[in-house]
Amino acid sequence: MKTSDFDYSLPPELIAQTPVEPRDRARLLVLNRGDNSLKHHEFHEVVDYLQDGDVLVFNDSRVIPARLTAKKADTGGGLEILLLRCLSPGTWETLVRPGRRVRLGTGVEITGSPLTAGGQDTAVTGEVVGMGESGIKVISFSDEALLTNLGEVPLPPYIHLPLADPERYQTVYASVDGSVAAPTAGLHFTAELIDRIKARGVKCLFMTLHVGLDTFRPVKEEDPSQHPVHKEYAFLDQEVAGELSQARKEGRRIICVGTTTVRLVEAVAQFGDTEQISAFSGWVDLFITPGYRFRMVDAMITNFHLPRTTLLMMVAAFVGKDFLSRAYQEAIARRYHFYSFGDAMLII
Repeated sequence: MKTSDFDYSLPPELIAQTPVEPRDRARLLVLNRGDNSLKHHEFHEVVDYLQDGDVLVFNDSRVIPARLTAKKADTGGGLEILLLRCLSPGTWETLVRPGRRVRLGTGVEITGSPLTAGGQDTAVTGEVVGMGESGIKVISFSDEALLTNLGEVPLPPYIHLPLADPERYQTVYASVDGSVAAPTAGLHFTAELIDRIKARGVKCLFMTLHVGLDTFRPVKEEDPSQHPVHKEYAFLDQEVAGELSQARKEGRRIICVGTTTVRLVEAVAQFGDTEQISAFSGWVDLFITPGYRFRMVDAMITNFHLPRTTLLMMVAAFVGKDFLSRAYQEAIARRYHFYSFGDAMLII
């Protein structure tokens, strides 16, 4: 297996720049692994593929305002800081642009709308206290709580149009702050659609995995096994663990909304008996590639992913590389829209 096996060409005009309204009117390509068929629907018709007793698992992580406008404390040079991962209170792994001259000990000042406290302008400052791989800078901030008021929700770099409503880059059920990118498969759900799904007898469960940008980065190594595994913080409570265990014991389908949810469910299943999984909180670093044996997931809802990414490799592991390639080519031929604001797939 080579990384180049997961490359494909996409006409630029098929990269969705704006979300579909309403959310559940995006297109849905259904991949049936039983007969290798492809069927075309609108997303709200996903309910027709669900049945009484199914378990539908969502990631309720919420995107934080992770993009900060800043300047160097010594020269005043402009910077953009992207928060990636919280290491400890006030200390974050970040990407800084331009970052070539941002070194250990560099001071930064966060700019933007001034905050007022007791009549005094309150500034947030920071210092580079560590350097990581791939240009990562570890910054310690003076007041992490104020960053929320100064930051913006970051959109992926392939989206070039501003978003009129930042909430449109959040799922309707997002509730736990922590992601720097949306778990985009969930963007298609409306509250009304979830109610229809529940009315069919489907159990909806919520767990949390905070999405990091490494998830979406192309794999640079030609041998995927040499790719550094990214870590994302996650937690799953005992009630959800019990529901998943019971579903597995009774042979009911577990359907994951998004690759992030697949990663968490499968990571937890590796710690013991799939019929008695436990609550979990910690870092998830499971890298799923073709040849992986899925322990918990029976079906998956996912968007169309960038080439040469770990997400595309995971979906290929679930559905089969040849079938997935055929589905992508069909989607391109039928002018589906791709990536974060694009259309979706249901794999059963």
